[in-house]
Amino acid sequence: MTQNADDGTRIDRWLWAIRLFKTRQIAAAAVKGGKVTLNGQRPKAAKLVHVGDSLVVTKEGYRHHIEVLKTGEKRVSATIAATMYQESEESLAAREERAATIKAANLGMVRGDGRPTKRDRRLLDDLKRGG
Repeated sequence: MTQNADDGTRIDRWLWAIRLFKTRQIAAAAVKGGKVTLNGQRPKAAKLVHVGDSLVVTKEGYRHHIEVLKTGEKRVSATIAATMYQESEESLAAREERAATIKAANLGMVRGDGRPTKRDRRLLDDLKRGG
């Protein structure tokens, strides 16, 4: 299937091609679940994306404000995928700020030593049994 410059690409296929979602099925589920808006409206997975369109994608608590620079139906490398869209400065700043907040919240957490050894489990069992 050849593509002209003015032809669009299905939104689920395009989100998968730019590597925003790991599979096309996950991308389609996100579109269906209302996690994606296209030009301010909630699209269906088969809606076509064109150059210049504006998308807002909510994924894992982060909001990506994206402008479509190129369309394509095939999954490409990460370096090429980065040239297919442009994320707004506000979106990047908000995502970085949220990531920093999450990282700061996790700094106070104490990392455990992992699973108890066989000896540790025996001592715990003895302690629980009162022996």
